[in-house]
Amino acid sequence: MEGLGQRLFERRQLMATVDFDLYLISDRHQLPAGRSLAEAVTAALAGGVGAVQLREKDLATAELYALALELRQLTAAAGARLLLNDRIDIALAVAADGVQLTEQSLPVAMARRLLGPERLLGVSCHSLERALQAEAEGADFLCFSPIYATPSKAAYGPPQGLDALHGLCAAVKLPVFALGGITSERAPAVRAAGARGIALIRAILAAADPAQAARQLQAAFNPERPVP
Repeated sequence: MEGLGQRLFERRQLMATVDFDLYLISDRHQLPAGRSLAEAVTAALAGGVGAVQLREKDLATAELYALALELRQLTAAAGARLLLNDRIDIALAVAADGVQLTEQSLPVAMARRLLGPERLLGVSCHSLERALQAEAEGADFLCFSPIYATPSKAAYGPPQGLDALHGLCAAVKLPVFALGGITSERAPAVRAAGARGIALIRAILAAADPAQAARQLQAAFNPERPVP
């Protein structure tokens, strides 16, 4: 029982670190001409983004590692989290805060063994079944998508909608981040459905002013949190 109690204590401590509302997922192909990913991330962090997921699947390992190092410096300076999509090796190499797994990644339980209890483990899911499985295997938070229609998630089928989001949030104990087509106008309804936060790509990266876009999204989703 002592060992179980310690694990539960560690899990509660980890859950407390999921304290961000805006979760930016990188895609440098969404950037306007002349803007680097580092510039966009810097602006987004200034606007209130609390966590960044580095997701650049077409980069070679050496390039991804160099970019991860750069973003690690930016997020650390801003007091924000950095997670790597799928790449546990690079996350460990740059001392990132965690990893985001997909349905094609290592099993959640194996990823947890490799990461240890101190790093965040997010899991992307497109069904309640997958969400419950990830929770049982040791995930710290979930990304559920697509909530609304969006080009980046078209391959995952029609939008899940707010009812599905509400049902999933009610069925799991983990924090849930909603992803897919979320705008400032839609953010309040997403929060009302039970989402802990919102995950964003184009809404920030493709914006004329990423910092202002982040501020507007933060204010719309969680008015209680001070906006930078």
